[in-house]
Amino acid sequence: MAKPPVSVIDRNALPEERQQRILARLRSEGRVVAAELAEAFEVSEDSIRRDLRELAAQGLCKRVYGGALLPTVTLTPLKQRRTEHPLRKQALARKAVSLSKPGQTLLIDAGTTNAAIAAALPVDARLTVITNAPHIAQLLLDREGFEVLLVGGRIDPSIGGAIGAQAVEQVRRMRADLCFPGACAIDAAHGLWGFDSEESLFKRAMIEASDETVVVASDDKLGAVAAHQVAELARVQHLVVEHSADRAVRAAFAAHGVMVHRAEAVSGA
Repeated sequence: MAKPPVSVIDRNALPEERQQRILARLRSEGRVVAAELAEAFEVSEDSIRRDLRELAAQGLCKRVYGGALLPTVTLTPLKQRRTEHPLRKQALARKAVSLSKPGQTLLIDAGTTNAAIAAALPVDARLTVITNAPHIAQLLLDREGFEVLLVGGRIDPSIGGAIGAQAVEQVRRMRADLCFPGACAIDAAHGLWGFDSEESLFKRAMIEASDETVVVASDDKLGAVAAHQVAELARVQHLVVEHSADRAVRAAFAAHGVMVHRAEAVSGA
């Protein structure tokens, strides 16, 4: 993928402005090389290394020899994730739900953001929901108005949903209009990624069983790194991001043909 050109404004940027542009490139490409940045910004490599040290100190990158990588996202315990950033997840969920249509069949992966999506679905839209997450299935049954199909198999307690061969085989025998695979990491160059190999296989099966894919990603998932590729970006039709998502990062996804949907701003989140 060709590197975006650096404008005259970039070359005259203050250190804080330069760091923001470095961060945008890092999130778009997954890595940066100090020598290339120094040439592009017409500053010394020492200046770039100083920028990278400051970004690393904020947890925004991981310094390596000759440059920097995005920090690897780590999976926090499910119980903890359920209490984190509820307003941000609700804003993402409202935007994601707007992409569904009455009468559709939806495939919803396990995850706390996806639970927020299930909670935001309209009760009068004649929706059928297939999910591997007992928590999401129960949430929808409690709300009524939905046909719910629960995918079975081994329940992974760290994920909160069924994964493994049995779950994958069941999904492969289904068809959905829209799927919402949980996003561990996604970048414009390499697509959607997961932490666990079995979980990633399940997400891939979801995508293959669906007409369209909606990835809902908080800011920390954009341009992040995980171990197992779920799908190339070409398999993702929609990306729902937070209102605060970097403009350059949004543009990088849009340039690859992904429809980017921005959630409303959340105050005090």
